[in-house]
Amino acid sequence: MNPMRRILILGGGTAGWLTAAYLARYLDVARQQRFSITVLESPALGIVGVGEGGFPTIRETLQFLGIDERRFVRAAGATFKQGIRFDDWLHAPRPDGARHRFLHPFEAPFHADGAGLVPYWLLQPAAARPPFAEAMTIQNRVAAQGRAPKRVEEAGYGGPLTYAYHFDAVRLAQMLRERAIELGVVHLEGEVFHAHTDPDGAIDRIETREHGALAADLYIDCSGFEAALIGKAMGSPFTSVRHQLFTDRALACKLPYADPEAPIATTTIAAAHEAGWTWDIGLQHARGIGCVFSSAHLDAERAAEILDKHLGGAPHDARLIRFDPGYRRAPWVKNCVAVGLSGGFLEPLEATGVVLIEAAAAMIAELFPHAGPVDAPAARFNALMAARYARIVDFLKLHYCLSRREEPFWRDNRDPASIPETLRALLEQWRHRPPSRFDFLLDVESFAFFNYQYILYGMDFSTDLAAARDGFPHAEAAARQFARIRSFGEQAVADLPGHRELIRQLAG
Repeated sequence: MNPMRRILILGGGTAGWLTAAYLARYLDVARQQRFSITVLESPALGIVGVGEGGFPTIRETLQFLGIDERRFVRAAGATFKQGIRFDDWLHAPRPDGARHRFLHPFEAPFHADGAGLVPYWLLQPAAARPPFAEAMTIQNRVAAQGRAPKRVEEAGYGGPLTYAYHFDAVRLAQMLRERAIELGVVHLEGEVFHAHTDPDGAIDRIETREHGALAADLYIDCSGFEAALIGKAMGSPFTSVRHQLFTDRALACKLPYADPEAPIATTTIAAAHEAGWTWDIGLQHARGIGCVFSSAHLDAERAAEILDKHLGGAPHDARLIRFDPGYRRAPWVKNCVAVGLSGGFLEPLEATGVVLIEAAAAMIAELFPHAGPVDAPAARFNALMAARYARIVDFLKLHYCLSRREEPFWRDNRDPASIPETLRALLEQWRHRPPSRFDFLLDVESFAFFNYQYILYGMDFSTDLAAARDGFPHAEAAARQFARIRSFGEQAVADLPGHRELIRQLAG
């Protein structure tokens, strides 16, 4: 007879409820009586909700959980996200008003036969060619014109363009809680005041004021930055990457639309400032806005001034969020595994927080030992998660180290000592060839090679293919393909609905 397996998740929020729902769906808890999943949620703790944005993988996750897309849009106040627009990252606004901006779209570059179009774009004169994202995908035009990535009649989670979402983090957690309970998860409210360990150092039980002692086979720590189990009880060390990623503070607020029919941006807008950047995302009824900064380069008072300027003086109630960018190299210790902020957090850029929750939940589900030692997958899980964090550090650092801004924060980011060795080695290679799929191991990557291409060439990185020019003899065919992309983009703008129009249809 197979043994009973009990899973106790400490903490709700996006991490706790997404993990609970995913495991309940994967293990079929509602029908399989030998599994139990309980979420112990503290009513006193709020949800951080720093990014309020996801990556395209969230569509597969929500679909796996059996959540209808219309339900998600309504319940989470969600809107569509087609990428990130970066303003002023290459250089600061100039006295003549000149500003630099580029898009990191979610749609992969159009790929023709053979080597694709990227080498042909690189071989064009830099002063004459269009921006990389504009040349390589129709999504640049669609997003710039405020069009949605799909039509209302298209299937849930499908459409002609790749997309993710912006959402209200509190409402998302509530929706995931409802779905998890539908899938058989038990919900308890209470607070832990002590975690007992056994002679081997594993968690034996946790003591709560409301429910007494609670015991499980596997404890999942989703307690946020507090890391009540993995940090305080298990002592898993935290590895800071503050020497590579400098931002460690964020001022966050929401601002209602002055006009309830105002267009909704279909990308995150990330605007660089003197010591970090601001995010601006369009929700259904408000904009989520935040100022991310390095406390070593900027004080909170100056950050508040930058946020006020971005808001145009509109009244707001911003809260300060402190974080240390880094992660635990061993998020799974004995019978305790950390998911979400308790396992690590780097910064809001590129919305990697939810991506890492998704990856951790999927790995726990697939590696979960139905019998035998509950920590059997720990070494594999730890290796994969640590590698994934390290690769994300590389990708985030890429955004900063390519900047030509002259403020101390940006100069420090260009210091080779602050750039991970793995990224430095790749940058040297990419001076003579574009990023390739062979540069990355898929099982530990959150971003594909073309995501690196969008950042590199959006920020005017130079890849010199002059020595290989004879190997790309189809320039005329490539030019015709570039023209088709432009034409398809114009047609898509004409065919696709406005963003707010689609949201109104889905949420009506």
